[in-house]
Amino acid sequence: MRVLVLGAGFGGLELTTRLSDELGDDVDVTLVDKSDDFVFGFSKLDVMFGRTVPDAVRHPYRDIVKPGVTFVQTTIRSIDASARRVATDAGTFEADILVLALGADLDPSATPGLVEGGHEFYTVDGAFALREVLAEFDGGRIVVGVTSTPFKCPPAPSETAFLVHDMLVRRGIRERSEVALVMPLPVPIPPSPPASEAILASFAERGIEWHPNTVVLGLDPVTKTVQLPDGASMPYDLFLGVPKHVVPDVVAESGLCVDGWVPVDPLTLETAVPDVYAVGDVTSVGTPKAGVFAEGQAGVVADAIIARHRGLDSAQYDGRGICYLEVGDDLVARVQAVFVAGQTPYGEFDPPSVAHAEEKGEFGSDRIKRWFGRDWAATAG
Repeated sequence: MRVLVLGAGFGGLELTTRLSDELGDDVDVTLVDKSDDFVFGFSKLDVMFGRTVPDAVRHPYRDIVKPGVTFVQTTIRSIDASARRVATDAGTFEADILVLALGADLDPSATPGLVEGGHEFYTVDGAFALREVLAEFDGGRIVVGVTSTPFKCPPAPSETAFLVHDMLVRRGIRERSEVALVMPLPVPIPPSPPASEAILASFAERGIEWHPNTVVLGLDPVTKTVQLPDGASMPYDLFLGVPKHVVPDVVAESGLCVDGWVPVDPLTLETAVPDVYAVGDVTSVGTPKAGVFAEGQAGVVADAIIARHRGLDSAQYDGRGICYLEVGDDLVARVQAVFVAGQTPYGEFDPPSVAHAEEKGEFGSDRIKRWFGRDWAATAG
């Protein structure tokens, strides 16, 4: 069986690992990605705030050595879903099963003034570049803002606001600084009222301004103002933005998208095209765009492929995921959320603790061990 997996993020790495572990050389898996390394989303914040160095959080795909799996670093040029054929700069690949795990692309230029007058922290390059910018910041008004929906990892803007506060306190410039968070959500984490209440209480305690149900329309670099709906605005000295998310162009051109994203069966992750699946941020499955949900969806697709190979029935997606939330002071909270089609999402909240911070570290280390076959010893500095 030939399986072609496009994208080596959480979804692609989990899927190929599962298939290799269960089927080994009985399956021919090709994993394609244009990048040469993997970086966790939370690692971007670690680098951004000076807690580690870029080289310590890059995980080269060349380290992937698994039975039945071949990694190809190349750019995808076209996807023929019905033929399960993909053209790339490294040649054309055909498969019995095609899985799209290409995530969402980020478009800072879609927000007027963001490139010229602000900074985005959702791309690897953007977050890493902010390490020096934040280190040189000498006080003033920092605005963390979201420019559109949907966006990846909904807790990340709140985490960033907390870490900005900590940075300012640590450097002794908090008293002459302001921190504001602008988000299109009514509360920080809608599926979990207890988590949102705790976060809002912590915002109030730290003097972090909270502006809900609001999206950043643009920046005016000349007047240093954030443009908001209904003609409103707010001043800023440093803007940290979540840029607009879009489906990758090659996916948009494939004909698989509806309203900008790839629709799938919420229980099986199958697209409308036979033997073509999609997982993670590229889909409109209804879960948050976060790696842990892509991982869970990839597990369901892996089970389906394994069951097909063995002539068995497979499991269905349960919409579960765990999110770790940094709240400053080296403490981490945990939200266990469930998103099931046709039901109201809900989440359980575990308060911040050192134990959850350690658990978050183990979460990353475990996946690097499973996906790349090596230990991860992060480097501070």
